[in-house]
Amino acid sequence: MTLDPDDPRPPYQQVANALRAAILTRKFAPGDKLPSQGELATNYGVARMTVQQSLRILRDEGLIVSRQGSGVYVRERTERPVGLRPHVESAFGQPEVRIDFSGYTAETLHGVIQEPLDKIRVGRLTPESIHVRMLLSDMTRPIALPSRAGDKPGDDPDVRGRMAKIAERNTVAIIDAIAELAELGLVKNAVAEARVHSSAPLFKAYLINGHDLFFGFYPVVEHTVTINKKPVPIFDPMGKDTVLFHHVADSDPESTGSQYIAETAKWFDSVWETIARPYEQ
Repeated sequence: MTLDPDDPRPPYQQVANALRAAILTRKFAPGDKLPSQGELATNYGVARMTVQQSLRILRDEGLIVSRQGSGVYVRERTERPVGLRPHVESAFGQPEVRIDFSGYTAETLHGVIQEPLDKIRVGRLTPESIHVRMLLSDMTRPIALPSRAGDKPGDDPDVRGRMAKIAERNTVAIIDAIAELAELGLVKNAVAEARVHSSAPLFKAYLINGHDLFFGFYPVVEHTVTINKKPVPIFDPMGKDTVLFHHVADSDPESTGSQYIAETAKWFDSVWETIARPYEQ
C-alpha cells in the first residue's frame, strides 16, 4: 500500500485516490468501517495529517461519513447519492470508456472529464477506446426552456442564444479534446459526438460504461441575467445543484438498478436514432 514515488500528485491525493478506488470496487462496501487514521498512516507511510486531508476529499465527494466517537464509514447509498466525478474518473481506468450524456449544456460533463483526459495525456491512464455521446436541447429553435420571464414571458431568441453559446463552448471543447487523443495516438479509437432535439431540458442523465447511471431533475428557477448589456428575467433549468441519483447494474437483470440502466440505454438510443439531429457548430 506504499505510494508511487514517481506520481507527481501530492501524497494526500494519492491516498484519496487509493481509498476511492477501494470503495468503488467494493473492497470497502457501503456501511463498512475504514481503518483508523493511525492505521491508514502506517499502511501508506504518510503522516496522520495527510490521511486527514485525504479523508476530507472523500467526505466532500459523499463517499464516506464520520460518526462521533465511532470512526469513519463508507456512506450507505440510501443516505446520499454518491458524487459523479469519481465514477467518471474510474471509468477512464477501463480499457473501453463509453459515456452517454443527456442534458442542458454539458458544462458539468466537461468539468469532470478534465482530470482523466490530463492523465491520458501524460500516460497515467491508457484506455484503448473512448466514445462519448451527448444529447442536447436545440437552442436554435423555439423551446419551452430557457425562456423569458417577467412582463414578456415566452420564447426569446436572445435567451436561447445565450445558452447556445454556453453549450457550444463545452460541447466543442469535449469533442476537440477527445479527438486530439486519437490524433496524437494516445488512444486507438477516441470520438465524441453530439446531437440535438427539440425537447426542453428537464433532466440530466449520465450513463457510464453501461454500468452506472446518474440521473437528476433540473428545477426551473426565475432569475435575471445580462443579455446585450441589459438585465433580462428568465426561466432557467438550473443544473449546478441538481441532486443526482445513482443506480448500478448488477448480475441480476431483474434488479431495480439493472432495469434502470437497461431502460435508460434503450431511451437514449431511441432518441439518438430517431428525432435527434447532428449538432452543428
